[in-house]
Amino acid sequence: MARNLTPSLSKGASGNGPDGAPSPEDDILIREIDEAVRQDDALNFVKKYGAAILGLVIAGLAGLGGYLWWDASRESKLETQSETIISALDLAGANDFKSASEKVAPLLADGSPAARAAARFIQAGAALEAGKDAEASKIYAAIAADAEAPQALRDLALVREVSVSFDQRKPADVIARLKPLAVPGHPLFGSAAELTAMAQLEAGNRREAGALFAAIAKDEALPETLRSRARQMAGLLGVDAIDDVTKLLKDEGVVASEGDGEGAALAE
Repeated sequence: MARNLTPSLSKGASGNGPDGAPSPEDDILIREIDEAVRQDDALNFVKKYGAAILGLVIAGLAGLGGYLWWDASRESKLETQSETIISALDLAGANDFKSASEKVAPLLADGSPAARAAARFIQAGAALEAGKDAEASKIYAAIAADAEAPQALRDLALVREVSVSFDQRKPADVIARLKPLAVPGHPLFGSAAELTAMAQLEAGNRREAGALFAAIAKDEALPETLRSRARQMAGLLGVDAIDDVTKLLKDEGVVASEGDGEGAALAE
């Protein structure tokens, strides 16, 4: 989970003005220091400003120490949250979804945005395992609506929400919600485009559905199982989703028969 541990410093900090120039108070102090040095009046200067300078140094060290403590404390807290999530995932991997959901419950109140989103994903998975689709959909919707959560997790939650509640949604709603994600090049293009294509098909838009299925089938970055499924759907809709027939035959474990001028295919 990425995080920024660098404290923000605005212009004008440490007594400087908006343009970085010394503030009037600092300017007066600098002038008096210069005057004291020129008059060789260092002793009087120390007597006059020693306590103030010492106080500033102590305050600075205290501030630095406070930041270092805060940084270490936050780092420790994030590590604890990560360990909690990993432990919950282990429980889920052992099919103990109920315990996994309970394990991450505290993160919903005081976890970082990313940890909170991860905890919700685990709880949504537990709800799905228990057959509570409506509850899972609601949890996914909460992740997608969380402005503080990482955008990648919000996008994934949106796809999962629509997938779980697909049968209860109108095709136009599915198409509109997934439109920003059903774009070639987007990390979730495959899943979002497949759901969108199915919605287009339900809406009677066979041309649009076929074009999307063909785009999925031609995207070599996607899993072959998804591409194969999309290729079949595109074919049923009368859309050619094959760019290189020879390559496809090899990928499918089929080779061209020797001596066949037409390139007929035979199973290995």
